Amino acid sequence: MKTIVICSGGLDSVTLAHRVAAEHDLLGLLSFDYGQRHRKELEFAAACATRLNVPHQIIDIRAIGQSLSGSALTDDVAVPDGHYAEETMRITVVPNRNAIMLAIAFGVTATRGADAVATAVHGGDHFIYPDCRPGFIDAFQIMQRRALDGYADIELVAPYVNVPKSAIVTDGARHGTPFAQTWSCYKGGEVHCGRCGTCVERREAFGLAGIADPTEYADADFWCEAVKRGTV
Repeated sequence: MKTIVICSGGLDSVTLAHRVAAEHDLLGLLSFDYGQRHRKELEFAAACATRLNVPHQIIDIRAIGQSLSGSALTDDVAVPDGHYAEETMRITVVPNRNAIMLAIAFGVTATRGADAVATAVHGGDHFIYPDCRPGFIDAFQIMQRRALDGYADIELVAPYVNVPKSAIVTDGARHGTPFAQTWSCYKGGEVHCGRCGTCVERREAFGLAGIADPTEYADADFWCEAVKRGTV
């Protein structure tokens, strides 16, 4: 199955790229520049494409990102510290982000004659991001079948949509994902901050998977207390 992977450069999507490369015909990686403050993640997506010897395309949708104001990922708003289960994390929502990216990805995939678009949305995202939930993925597949009816038949592959991030770490280890060559932190500093929602989730996932975390964090211990608060 000829597949294009949407790859941000994060742990989830880079792991997915390695999995698809092992199990299918990886046609290329597709990334999006939407004006995210942690834009350095795109460098890790490019490195993944080089490592897997496939083309990498970055699509500039910064003009769209500027219109989706109010998110800590795109605006001059502080990225909150803590666990994703905390209500404060809703400020990191970029409305319709995945819907926009997937719609573009399906168009690109159709023109390239590929069979599938793969996305790394996972169970841990369900609480905070509505366009990462199984219902959205199922509905999007139905919508795209109608949108491309008679032109292309493209499958939406989301193997992690019903599993936690720890399962992605396990899968990544199985497929030789170089975890140190992935970027998650929303603050985009020199090293992972260890305090934002995605850093806490990343650190927790390695712990639950029982796999050593090679990531350098500015605050490597914050996650323990954040997880306690998020599960109360």
